[in-house]
This record gives sequence, C-alpha cells and structure tokens, in this order.
Amino acid sequence: MSDAQIVVSGLTKVYRTVRAVDDLSFAIEPGRVTGFLGPNGAGKTTTLRMLLNLVTPTAGEATIGGRRYADLEQPLRHVGAVLEASSAHRGRTGRNHLRVICAAAGLPPQRVDEVLSLVGLTPAGKRKFKGYSMGMKQRLGIAAAMLGDPDVLILDEPANGLDPEGIRWMRDLLKKLASEGRTVLVSSHLLSEMQLLADDVVIIAAGKLVTQGTMGAVVDGLADAARIRVKTPNPEQLTSALADATVATADGDELILTGVTAPEVGAAALRAGVELHELVTDKPDLERVFLELTAGKAGIR
Repeated sequence: MSDAQIVVSGLTKVYRTVRAVDDLSFAIEPGRVTGFLGPNGAGKTTTLRMLLNLVTPTAGEATIGGRRYADLEQPLRHVGAVLEASSAHRGRTGRNHLRVICAAAGLPPQRVDEVLSLVGLTPAGKRKFKGYSMGMKQRLGIAAAMLGDPDVLILDEPANGLDPEGIRWMRDLLKKLASEGRTVLVSSHLLSEMQLLADDVVIIAAGKLVTQGTMGAVVDGLADAARIRVKTPNPEQLTSALADATVATADGDELILTGVTAPEVGAAALRAGVELHELVTDKPDLERVFLELTAGKAGIR
C-alpha cells in the first residue's frame, strides 16, 4: 500500500447562516482503523462528503495522499467509499451490479467474484437486489468499494442493518484491511463496537474538533474520573472514614465514589472496621468519554 494519509485542514462548510463544519483539522494515518464520531448533526457526513468532493468547502481543504479526491486518476483504485447502504437496480443481481461498476471504471471483471467472496456474498451474488436485506446491501456496498483494491476505505455507518454476527464480521474485515497498510476511516454511532474496532478516534461536535488520538489515550484521558462502586451494610460509617471522597450516588447499601481509589477505600474500611461486600473500580469507556466530551454541544443540522 502507498502512503494514503488523509489530511483535513481548516475545513469549513457554511449553509446560509449555519456552520455545518467549522475550521476542522485532523489527520488519519495508514495502517490503522480510525473512528469518526460525533452526535447527530455534528457535521460528520458533511465532512466525509467534502473529503470525497461531493460537497464544495466554504474554506479549507481535504486531501488523500496529498491530493484532492477530484484530482485522483482512477479514483476507485485509490479510494473506496460507502456513505449509505448500496443502491442498485431492483431487478439486477448483485453480481451484475458490480460488473457494471467494473466496466464503467475500467477494472478487471474478475474482481467481481473476488470482492463477493471477500464480503461473504458469493451465493447471494446471483440473487436480485430487490430481495436483499439491509445487511446484504451493506455488504454489497463494501464489495463495490473494494473493486479497485483501494488504499483508502471511507465508511459511514457500515454496521447499519447488520446482526451481531455481521457486525463481528465487519470488525474482522476492517481490521484485516488496515493490517494490510490501508487507511480505514469509519463513522459510527455504535460506540461499544467502535471501542473494539478502532485504533484511533476523532470526535467532533457542532462542526468542531473535540478530541483526537489513539483509542487508549482518549479513553484513559478520563482515568482520573474513575468511579469506585462499593457495597457495605454501613455506608454512612464508610463515608465518614473517607474524608477526600465525593459520593456521586447513594442507593441503599451501594455507594458510587469519586476522588478516591479502590485501595484507599479498602484501607479506610479496614481502619474503621467497616464490612465491605463489593469493591469495584468502574473505569471510563468510550461511551462515557464521548458523552462527557460532547455534553451540551448539540448538533447543528
């Protein structure tokens, strides 16, 4: 795979009085899966459309391997994109749909069978598109995106319509493609799945960058906000023994504490003679980090 870094620099899109994307900058590296996240209306789809030259930026630019998508020769050989579930003539088979794309793009016809196998649609390739489920349409869209064996793959909500087995298949496929040196950019609302899939993450809200970095760095950025969940028949006595702790919630014999570590809770309980039935550190996950970072930053479209 060649160098296929995606660079978004000062990207802005204004629709009349609405700034859908506002001076957005980030870089996506080859050989990694990057999750592109944000609330509804954050500007994710507009950004992807500008990256693919489907929407003209008001300011700034987006490049793939140092060039605009519109300037790429034979773009399907460089970039595969799925911005919505695949659409095709209802009476055409999945295989024939891909053959038409190959013919139009000057791609070798044998790629059709190769990509059908890649996405697990070989038996369904002979079926007409009108009989495809949403999950099958998603797979067909990815097959179409892979026809040119591109260096870059850009997917918007690729797991829509997939069952749990299909989502796992998608995760394994995208990780494999990234391991081959490709640049994989995925927009999704499935935060738990994204935490399993992505190496890096870019989070935007109201058209602006909120944070970016490796998945570990972004999630661990709230490590100091880890919560301690403790169950004890003497919650008031334990609270009194923890002068530096803050009680986030209290429900019967269960306390959620912040500002203190699990060893500190255990030591305080021992000194105070308080019996503990449970002591757990609830570390932040991507969903919690996402919600905290985007709180109050409503979408704008």
